[in-house]
Amino acid sequence: MITTRYYRVARHVIALTADEDIFALIDNCRPFEVAPSEPLIEMKIRPDATLPDDWTEEWRQEEGGDEIACGHMEGNPVFVFLSQGKTAGWLRCSSNYRRVTVALGDIPKLAIDNGMMISYALATAGMDTLLFHSSTVTRGGWAYMFLGQSGTGKSTHSRLWLRYIEGSRLLNDDNPVVRIGEDGMAEVYGSPWSGKTPCYLNEHYPLGGIVGLAQAPHNKIRRMSPIEAYATLSSSVSGKRWDRRIADGLHHSIDTLVAVVGVWHMECLPDEEAAKMTSTTI
Repeated sequence: MITTRYYRVARHVIALTADEDIFALIDNCRPFEVAPSEPLIEMKIRPDATLPDDWTEEWRQEEGGDEIACGHMEGNPVFVFLSQGKTAGWLRCSSNYRRVTVALGDIPKLAIDNGMMISYALATAGMDTLLFHSSTVTRGGWAYMFLGQSGTGKSTHSRLWLRYIEGSRLLNDDNPVVRIGEDGMAEVYGSPWSGKTPCYLNEHYPLGGIVGLAQAPHNKIRRMSPIEAYATLSSSVSGKRWDRRIADGLHHSIDTLVAVVGVWHMECLPDEEAAKMTSTTI
């Protein structure tokens, strides 16, 4: 039976229409389910769909054996999801990314999660909303984000906070959402997407600080200049920067975020001192 369920992530609603059995694959979305309401994004799931040959690839990203190929077909954006040599599925979008279809391949859950994340990031790019690649903790009613390239120790640094900084909790370990309010203040929201760590909290907190991490044989922290902070945040935000509309939306939001939130650079070891240094400083 075909069913539509609604999910609210950082105050944006996604309507997902699929066969009832599909929803068992996405228990990570359950904390975000809401009553039917006006959606920003309408997503439909198609089972066992074959990718047409007449699509054009523009760009490809690879990380940890997973790949996302981006392109277009008949003037519409297309994203193909691959993992370990298999086609997980693919996503076809309207020009504003608000009407999308996910076609399922060999790894249905990966296709649905990726399809939701990508359409969400692109549909909200001009709405003071940023989907970050970050590990995020909370403490004392505030959220703190740790950024860096894969392998730099974002999750490790969060775990150090949980172990050594009293009152710390993990909010999200891979893809939190930042929204900037009309008053210019930034809040961090949990999301249904948290990488390999099952942490799907439907909670939000004011953003207290951002730390860009780098591995080093010592612990040292400093405040970034606005230009350096902008570059660091930009590299950690999901988006399609060759699309002018999306790029302009991301630029406005990142520029605002740099103006209202402190951003630090931390050279660190994976130890207790590093966690205490970031906690004391920010």
